[in-house]
Amino acid sequence: MKLYDELVARGLIAQVTNEEEISKLINEGKATFYIGFDPTADSLHVGHFMALCLMKRLQMGGNKPIALIGGGTGMIGDPTGRTDMRQMLTKEDIQHNCDCFKEQMSRFIDFSEGKAMMVNNADWLLDLNYVDMLREVGAHFTVNRMLAAECYKQRWDKGLSFLEFNYMIMQAYDFYKLFQDYGCNLEFGGDDQWSNMLAGTELIRRKLGKDAHAMTITLLLNSEGKKMGKTQKGAVWLDPAKTPPYEFFQYWRNVADDDVLKCIKMLTFLPMEEIEKMENWEGSELNKAKEILAFELTKLVHGEEEAQKALDAAKGVFGSGDASQMPIGEITDEVFRDGRVDIVSILVSAGLVPSRGEGRRAVEQGGVTVNDEKVTDPKTDYGKEAFDTDFVVKKGKKHFRKIVLV
Repeated sequence: MKLYDELVARGLIAQVTNEEEISKLINEGKATFYIGFDPTADSLHVGHFMALCLMKRLQMGGNKPIALIGGGTGMIGDPTGRTDMRQMLTKEDIQHNCDCFKEQMSRFIDFSEGKAMMVNNADWLLDLNYVDMLREVGAHFTVNRMLAAECYKQRWDKGLSFLEFNYMIMQAYDFYKLFQDYGCNLEFGGDDQWSNMLAGTELIRRKLGKDAHAMTITLLLNSEGKKMGKTQKGAVWLDPAKTPPYEFFQYWRNVADDDVLKCIKMLTFLPMEEIEKMENWEGSELNKAKEILAFELTKLVHGEEEAQKALDAAKGVFGSGDASQMPIGEITDEVFRDGRVDIVSILVSAGLVPSRGEGRRAVEQGGVTVNDEKVTDPKTDYGKEAFDTDFVVKKGKKHFRKIVLV
């Protein structure tokens, strides 16, 4: 199976400008392609995961990725998929975030000489003066066509700032600049970026009389049509300080039955022949598929050692494996009263519940166990000696901590 055909089989491709030309470029390893990342945080998250995996796949096929960091566009903010205006970032914040991105991307992309590049559009956008931008780029766009873009329609009722209105023009200029300076002939992006990407191909055609191509990646949605990568705590980050490897593992271990095979196809590097054998799995076999998904993705992001620790921890809490690898919940002397601490304080301190009220309800409803023994009285308390050995608290079926006194 050729590389482009595999991308189709894995359900990764949503829209293309010219399938014949794009498939030829990719299959022959002649694509120099870019994907943009706006540095709005100091870590990439699961929403970026599909793009990173695609970059890795294409690089393995001999193609050259360019990771474009939006240090310039990040000064404005992309209205795509937003109903509010993004927070303004300082230049220092943006540079810090860019540095963090490259470190995380290096787990997926080989940035050694000639194999890949990371560039920052601040290098050219911030030097453009307003008149130059109007003459060189603005003259090639009509307001009517821009307003027809879905990303602008979503903001129309609440108000679209002139600042954000310029984002499409800036993204188009990025593609034009990369085409000229680095021979970039292909842009990838999320399916919601289609209008911005077409603007880039049109600008190249109008100014240079040459063809460039665009391809959108299928958005990672769950079976309910919602973007994946969110929990009650917020985004699932690739930075272990923001989302620990175990929590990252558990996010994928707990995907819905209807989503697991789709995620394995789109995000893992398991051979398609192996994945096809899983398509008829049911019941306990689906749980095994989820375990495979969680292990493979944790290995990609955090390395095999952390993936194995997370797997051992998950097995440990359900009766087999290494309990020493369980996620830790810390409590301090401050939560003790007269040498004892109640179960609700333990739940709050360990981060298993956000408030004492929710902790009491969880206990009263029978959703809390300590060392596999159900606790139903919120006043249940423990002395410090109880934490000299393993003290494992579970809330529900999926959330647990080994409690450590510090």
